[in-house]
Amino acid sequence: MKRLFWLSVGAGAGVYVSHRVKRRVVRFTRAWSPEGVAARAVSTGQGAGERLRHFASDVRTEMRAREEELREAVRMDQAPPDAGLSQPRRVLRARYTIIDHIDHDKDGH
Repeated sequence: MKRLFWLSVGAGAGVYVSHRVKRRVVRFTRAWSPEGVAARAVSTGQGAGERLRHFASDVRTEMRAREEELREAVRMDQAPPDAGLSQPRRVLRARYTIIDHIDHDKDGH
C-alpha cells in the first residue's frame, strides 16, 4: 500500500510539473513568434508615443512658466525706458535693451 501511495504522489507531481512546463513553453513560443514580436513592438510604440506626448506637454507648460519668470525679470511687458539721455542710445524693440554707442578698445574694455 505504501508503494502505491508514493507511486500516485510521484505520478501526480510529474503530471503537475509537466503541465506547468508546457504552459511556460507555450507562452514563451507565443511571445517570440513573429506575431507576438510584432504585437509587442506595436504596443511598445504606442506607449512610447503616449509618453512623448506627455513629455512635450510638460515641456510646453514649464516653458511658459519660465518665459513668464524671464519677462518679469526683464520687465519686457512694460514700456521702454525714456530716451532723454545725454549720449545717443538705441533701444532694441524685442527686449528693450539699451545699447551705448561708446567706442571700446579692441579687447572690449
